[in-house]
Amino acid sequence: MTIASQVKQTIASLKGARGTLRVYSTQTRDDETRTVFTGALEETNIIIEDLEKRLQTLEFAEPQYKGN
Repeated sequence: MTIASQVKQTIASLKGARGTLRVYSTQTRDDETRTVFTGALEETNIIIEDLEKRLQTLEFAEPQYKGN
């Protein structure tokens, strides 16, 4: 498995976790818990954006990994 494939797999996993956090943050009634889920959701978004940028860099530097 290439590095690019591993990064893509990680991004997909994080997007799944992001969806779960979004559901939890909307379903909870406790404000403190909602704040924790919302904070985790924001951090996850930042990480996903960073990994997507890194993936673009990888694919640019190593064109053979593009589309895998």
